Amino acid sequence: MRRRALLATLASGPLLAACESDGDEATGTLRIATGSPGAVYYRYGTAIAELARRYLPGVRASVLSTAASQINVDYLLENTADVAFTQADIAAGNEANHPRQLAALARLYDDYIHVVVAAGGSIASFDDLRGHRVSVGAQGSGTAITADRVLRVMSVTVERAQLGLNDSVKALRAGRIDAFFFSGGLPVSAIGDLAKEFPIRLLNLADSVQPLRHAYGNYYAERVVPSSTYAGINATVAIGIANYLVVRLSMSEPLAYGVTRLLFEGRDDLAKTHQAAARLNIRSAISTPPLPLHPGAIRYYRAQKA
Repeated sequence: MRRRALLATLASGPLLAACESDGDEATGTLRIATGSPGAVYYRYGTAIAELARRYLPGVRASVLSTAASQINVDYLLENTADVAFTQADIAAGNEANHPRQLAALARLYDDYIHVVVAAGGSIASFDDLRGHRVSVGAQGSGTAITADRVLRVMSVTVERAQLGLNDSVKALRAGRIDAFFFSGGLPVSAIGDLAKEFPIRLLNLADSVQPLRHAYGNYYAERVVPSSTYAGINATVAIGIANYLVVRLSMSEPLAYGVTRLLFEGRDDLAKTHQAAARLNIRSAISTPPLPLHPGAIRYYRAQKA
């Protein structure tokens, strides 16, 4: 495909049906491990599956709703899923334990670690969480792993609950917990819906970023949640973590190429489902340390330089 034609395609949305054939057709299953229905992974993954059904006729696409990052990687390794959303820090831990089994198709967008409390309560800082009942995220989620790391580096001990996003929202409203962690791209719809009916505050996490980087690697960055993100909040420093779309290294090259191509040439349609998809950038997409890029993804990126 010529560079001029590619740039026109990227600018105007998914025109894959009209694109010149690349040769080998993508075939097989595409079970996409995502997250909870109230969060970005699920919505993004559902949109990818819909595009795959339209533009990859040899592929049987479906979506798995999960607890997110860690269990998604487990599903890949167990061959329960074929492609998965996961945080960079979770990918790094699994690469250390299972080297050369996983590969990335793209760096997608950044997650933001939220710590949500009731606006009218006594918890105003992260240190105030001590001794309170806090949901650290569902078992098997990236949120749970990152929350444990934040609590550890900040030397804060809490009464732990392990609830998914929707159950955390319900429990905070009902007063069964005092705070909850969640890692997601902005905005997280379930948190946005909560803020419209139940005043919330986000806790400032600036003091945790450097200790996290020192203890666990440079996968964490200081990010600001703008005040316009959720009703009634102030701009708040959060922890940013990159998200990757990950597959087994053994995935066929045509299928990996086809999915990578969908991400970029279908970006406008994907962004209609959630604005996080619009943040996909071809320059940053290739940065997926410590995971290698899949050969099919490499072929796609190299074609863009032709």
